[in-house]
Amino acid sequence: MSLSHHNSFTISIKYPHSFNLFMSIKTPRLLFVKKVNKSQQQLYHCKSISSSGQQLQELVVDDGGGGGGGGDGKYDDGQGQFGNLVKEHGWQVRRMVEEDDEMRSVANIQAEAFYDPVLIFNDVFFQFFQAEVLAGLLYRLRNSPPDRYACLVAETTTNSEGKQQLVGVVDVTVFRDASVLEHLRGADEYLYVSGIAVLRNFRRKKVASVLLKSCEMLARFWGYEYLVLRAYEDDLGARTLYSNAGYKVVSSDPVWTTTWIGKRRRVLMIKQCNLT
Repeated sequence: MSLSHHNSFTISIKYPHSFNLFMSIKTPRLLFVKKVNKSQQQLYHCKSISSSGQQLQELVVDDGGGGGGGGDGKYDDGQGQFGNLVKEHGWQVRRMVEEDDEMRSVANIQAEAFYDPVLIFNDVFFQFFQAEVLAGLLYRLRNSPPDRYACLVAETTTNSEGKQQLVGVVDVTVFRDASVLEHLRGADEYLYVSGIAVLRNFRRKKVASVLLKSCEMLARFWGYEYLVLRAYEDDLGARTLYSNAGYKVVSSDPVWTTTWIGKRRRVLMIKQCNLT
């Protein structure tokens, strides 16, 4: 079976022997734009297509601790690119390079973290989910100024072969949601942290903590005083991770839009950065 859209997005399925998905990222015509949250005026998080319908930005995988350290001091190169924001605990965090292989690696990390397995045709559904994650990433990149959205990646400093491996990812986006700004005194905009994910084999090794610290470094670099994220109220691991990183709960979703209708309730957490 083959599905195509103006020759720019193609999915090929050979089942049951194999499953092969190809997605052109050179000239994408994304099929998932309708999944973007139109209530946000800038950007732009793709939704999960998992059975739970949970949004990518509400999930976290890892519960590492904090730590000291810093980046390499190399920031903007004039084109929105910069060097390592943080380098500690054996990990370093930089901005994702917009190259085919790296973008696919980022999509794979988030897809592995956020996918809810199904009983039938699980591999097929995972490939579709991975394609949607990649589509969301491409949409954000194509529609975001470089100083309003960044996909940050954590990688090993080196491995046994002297090469670096991507192990984690986080999205950082400039937002100005009025319902959030009412908790941020004197702010017109803020940085929203979302889509944080760590490869399964590297969890509980402080990767997520280093990613969160890199978000704070980016906030200072871009001049934003507040970092904002959401976590599920019953996800004690994620909330502990965020609390250890300096985030505080300021509000929760109304029960009539969550608990009363069977949805998990989220808490809004903020962190104020020292810009001096």
